[in-house]
Amino acid sequence: MNVPSSAERWRSAMLYAWVSAGSVVGGLTRYLVGLALDTGPGFPFATLFINATGSLIIGFYATLTGPDGRMLARPEHRQFVMTGFCGGYTTFSAFSLETFRLFHGGMKYIALAYVASSVVCWLVSVWLGHIMASRYNRLKRS
Repeated sequence: MNVPSSAERWRSAMLYAWVSAGSVVGGLTRYLVGLALDTGPGFPFATLFINATGSLIIGFYATLTGPDGRMLARPEHRQFVMTGFCGGYTTFSAFSLETFRLFHGGMKYIALAYVASSVVCWLVSVWLGHIMASRYNRLKRS
């Protein structure tokens, strides 16, 4: 059995710390954005906005810091943003609960509109993030 060295254990612990810190920042950001955009009962615009902007962020950052990206990012920084922040910021469990509540409350057409608009927004947002970072990557480096 191969026992990891103390340096490898330290790197693993630090990676967990980066992901945890990103999750805290993302979760707090989600909470504050949710408060700022709360529209009350009905269509959950705040969650739609949060998931769309989270998709934009992850699409942009993944492309910007990917193998062909303009910016070199350390693995722990990518994990902080993509796994930690975006994971803590986006809220698919809330999306599921809100959809269930809309259906259960007899608002099935609003629930269906929410699901459809959410999926479209998320996919368009991640695509836009990718396009934005791809264009930025092609700019002449200074």
